[in-house]
Amino acid sequence: MNPMDELRAARPAHLGDAPVDEGTRARELTYAMSHPRKARRGRKAVRPVWGISLAGATAAVAAAAVVVTGTGGAPPSAPDSVAQPAATATATATATKVRLSAREVLLAAAEKAGSQPDEMGAWWHTSTMQRTLHQVAEGGYTVVERQRSEGWTSSATGGEQGGTYQSLGARPATPEDEAAWRRAGSPREFEVKVPGKPRAITLSTSPRKPWGGFSPLVDGDKVFWLGRNVTMKELRALPSDPGRLKAWLLRSYKGHDTESESVPMASDPWLYRVSTGLILDMPVTPEVRAAAFRMLADLDSVKVIENVTDAEGRQGAAVAVEEKVRDSVMETRLIFDQETGRGLASESVVIEPGDAHAGHEPGTVVGTTTVLEAGWADSRP
Repeated sequence: MNPMDELRAARPAHLGDAPVDEGTRARELTYAMSHPRKARRGRKAVRPVWGISLAGATAAVAAAAVVVTGTGGAPPSAPDSVAQPAATATATATATKVRLSAREVLLAAAEKAGSQPDEMGAWWHTSTMQRTLHQVAEGGYTVVERQRSEGWTSSATGGEQGGTYQSLGARPATPEDEAAWRRAGSPREFEVKVPGKPRAITLSTSPRKPWGGFSPLVDGDKVFWLGRNVTMKELRALPSDPGRLKAWLLRSYKGHDTESESVPMASDPWLYRVSTGLILDMPVTPEVRAAAFRMLADLDSVKVIENVTDAEGRQGAAVAVEEKVRDSVMETRLIFDQETGRGLASESVVIEPGDAHAGHEPGTVVGTTTVLEAGWADSRP
């Protein structure tokens, strides 16, 4: 079985052939890479687990947003809750705050990111939490599905890559949803609606056993995907000049979506989607991470949102772009710590709900993947 067939076998049936969010890809690849496989030629032969892993992740989390440029987001709320409409965000708390431009915020983050220490180790380790918002088919309430992923990538040619994945179960998203769930008899399993799919799927409130494993690096040295499969050596040697970094990445741009050659995509959103992993969870040098911030600062289509809280309750800012997804307009946010330039999370926010997101008001955060850990280690479990 080749790698792509393994991915299809690992993918839950309800996902079908729809575009795959990055959190789902990470989980599928963890499974696929736990089995022996043959190398495959081609532009997208395989995407190793922890590559472009967070750019389009799904989950339920609250976000507090004060807009620097562009539109706003939702007010703060507890982790795992449903974000409220953007119109409810309050501006009074920031009446005296100096409003910086998106470019100024990103350039400041670049300075912070570029000054962080960097000491390469034997393994690149990441730990992430994914949360996905679902509407229950019957009962009139919303639940949050939670998954935890752990990834390890060898820095040596001929090494291994892999990790573990665990579903932590689903639970009502808000106190109001919990009340509705209890009125429905507190079911331990329930059917949920899936955007773009005619049939519901069944989720459980109970955690499942962790699964995963390790296997050799693709082609013996490929570790991540940046428009094409790249080696650890290539990642560590990426240009630290934003113009040269942009040119390097765009050499792999072919005018279409990262998931489907039949879906056109402009260069700015493509560049945003591919490069956010440089900030979030890739083992690049601090100088390259800083260059990624500076490169994003030069994109006309991005905006910055300040005072955003991720699903773990961490405060930061977000750089965001809007995209058309099926019949909805969605906003993808890359949240980062302004004090360190460290990537914190990726969120998917409903801007204009179509049929695929009917029932979610504008400003609802329907998905998030938070980076709990990302750094070098001397050994793996």
